[in-house]
Amino acid sequence: MSAARMRAIRPVLALSLGLLTAQPSASPWGEVRSPSSGMTQVIGSAANGCIGGAYALPETGPGYVSIRRDRNRYYGHPDLIRFITDLGRAQRQRGARLVMIGDLSQPRGGPMPSSHRSHQNGLDVDIWFTLADSPAAARQLMDDRPDPPSMVAPDGRTVSEHWGPSQFALIESAARHPRVDRLFVNAAIKQELCRRARGDRTWLRKVRPWWGHDAHFHVRLACPADSPSCEDQSPIPPGDGCGEDLAWWLSDAVLSGQSKNKGPAKRAAESEMPFACQTVLTDP
Repeated sequence: MSAARMRAIRPVLALSLGLLTAQPSASPWGEVRSPSSGMTQVIGSAANGCIGGAYALPETGPGYVSIRRDRNRYYGHPDLIRFITDLGRAQRQRGARLVMIGDLSQPRGGPMPSSHRSHQNGLDVDIWFTLADSPAAARQLMDDRPDPPSMVAPDGRTVSEHWGPSQFALIESAARHPRVDRLFVNAAIKQELCRRARGDRTWLRKVRPWWGHDAHFHVRLACPADSPSCEDQSPIPPGDGCGEDLAWWLSDAVLSGQSKNKGPAKRAAESEMPFACQTVLTDP
């Protein structure tokens, strides 16, 4: 996608900033309706950052459909828009069904009032495992139930009847993309990938087990070269991740909820956001 084309899809109407009155604790970032002006810059980390000059993901494109647009969380860095476009085109080569794209970031990133602690700096996206027959079918599916079906069986250790070659191909395609830093999936799904992968297995290293993520997977890109204020996560450990670490996630203690040593700690006091984010937030 050309730079001119990508600029053309950015919203051009700047709205005044406002604060929620019914929920005074809510973040003002969720009230901003359009990206800031200026060059695109990723600032801070996925869980404590923002994005200036974000681009909007079109509602539909080759091989994909963007869902839940009413949330206004379909903005990101150009690398993220390109990744989604590339993933959609790869899906179109495999068949006629569409990848359902969930939340990216808010127009200027920052903390969201619900659903995510990350997705703050324009480099994260949620992608549903269930494929849609059409944009209309995707909207109907999301209207009929809170989420598409889980890909994990009730035992928590195996994949469900909804899992198949299409889901495997979707994950592998995403993990092999050069801009992807890591993907988060349920441990049972990671185990299935480890069992079924053949040939070059280096892409499995990017696929990381995490709680939930049984109906969708979470993709995080590496920091782009044009954003020196972006903060990457720590490097992924060596290996394909199919050994002892994965076994811990599938142990009785973890699945029963008795052990969460690797789980998300209680949310600490909010970190102070990078100073540059204040300029992004208040840009008119």
